[in-house]
Amino acid sequence: MGLPDPLQFFGDADYVRTRWRANPQTAFAAEYKSELAGSNFAALWGSFGFFGPLTIKPDFWDQGLGKRLLEPVMDLFEQSRTVHTGLFTFAQSPKHVHLYQKYGFWPRFLTAIMSKPVKQPEKHRQAVRYSELSDDQRAEATAACRELTDSIFDGLDVTAELTSVKTQGLGETVLLYDHSRLDGFAICHCGPGTEAGGGACYIKFGAVPSGSRAGTQFEQLLDACEMLAIERGLQRLVAGMNFARREAFQILDARGFRTDFQGVAMERPNGPGYNRPGVYVIDDWR
Repeated sequence: MGLPDPLQFFGDADYVRTRWRANPQTAFAAEYKSELAGSNFAALWGSFGFFGPLTIKPDFWDQGLGKRLLEPVMDLFEQSRTVHTGLFTFAQSPKHVHLYQKYGFWPRFLTAIMSKPVKQPEKHRQAVRYSELSDDQRAEATAACRELTDSIFDGLDVTAELTSVKTQGLGETVLLYDHSRLDGFAICHCGPGTEAGGGACYIKFGAVPSGSRAGTQFEQLLDACEMLAIERGLQRLVAGMNFARREAFQILDARGFRTDFQGVAMERPNGPGYNRPGVYVIDDWR
């Protein structure tokens, strides 16, 4: 990527410890004579799965380790009965795209990693904090989140992310209710040692139901995320957005989000999944 110090690319963000602790069975390592040569991580969101980051130590490049690290992940997806899978990779790298095409993944729309300075919303709806709920209330909220994601893509379920953020203390999940109906939720990582990194609130996954009110609900969900960032003393709000979700992308753009870098979403089978117009979801599959 042309960086003067590649080790500073992710700063103090952590993409390894948190994912391994969430589910060690989805973390894979390649070893050579007891030396760690590469790793790969998978995420299982119900009927949908993705993998990454896939990393290989430079000493072991071009020796077939990428293939070796993909094989157990493909087996995992099959065993888990995922119906749609994906990944985020460098759009400018023919080498990466070609490798994943061998496994049936096809490059589709770009995904932008976007951020903006945190700003106090002029007005905002009061959000419920997942961590502050009782056990029974959390069970009800989890079921409501699952019902919402299922309405977007059959079987989509991010319960594992909800649980991981709560049990590891990585941040917070904000929930918007209209009386007893869930209008939207966002799973956020906050600060160093998480996928956000220092000074940032990273929306790992956020969604509102599709429909005539989706745009308004999406704006309100973003307000709730900004309020969370302010309360945590964080300066940047980070969100990933696939360009196929054009209405949601346009809202981020209008609110001052700007693209820091972008990659391409590759999907198997070659279809939209939930990367399509009318879907108001935040994620990026890194």
